[in-house]
Order: sequence, then structure tokens, then C-alpha cells
Amino acid sequence: MLTVRYFAGARAAAGGLSAEEAPATTLNDLISVLTARHGERLALVLKAASFLVDGLTCHNPEAALPDRATVDVLPPFAGG
Repeated sequence: MLTVRYFAGARAAAGGLSAEEAPATTLNDLISVLTARHGERLALVLKAASFLVDGLTCHNPEAALPDRATVDVLPPFAGG
């Protein structure tokens, strides 16, 4: 089980949640789970988002995610 934390527009697209738990073994799995839970609005944000896994940027959507990891969902920020 992973802890997913949402920031800025990702939080809004997830219905205002700041964090939740989700089962997944890869980033692609996680994206599928979150899209099924929250719908197309979050799916669009996830396509443009960056992901941090335990504080480190994750660029490989098929990399194994450690059990009990924290995944931060960071949408593009204005001026950043």
C-alpha cells in the first residue's frame, strides 16, 4: 500500500483530498488506480504531473514502487 499526496491542481482534481492510500506496484499501476477512483479530471492532471517517490523524482513509469512508499503528485506550477 502506498501513500499518495496531492498538491495544487492535483488536490483539486482528486476532490480536495490532500492524501490517500492506494495499492500499486508501479507508477503506471498507480495512475490506473487513481484514474479509476477519481475520473478523467485527475487523469488529465496525472498526464502532465511529476512524481516523487519517497522524495526522489521518478521518471520510469514501470519502475517498482517500494511498499509503503510516499508518492507526491506535483502538477506543473505557474512560474516554476
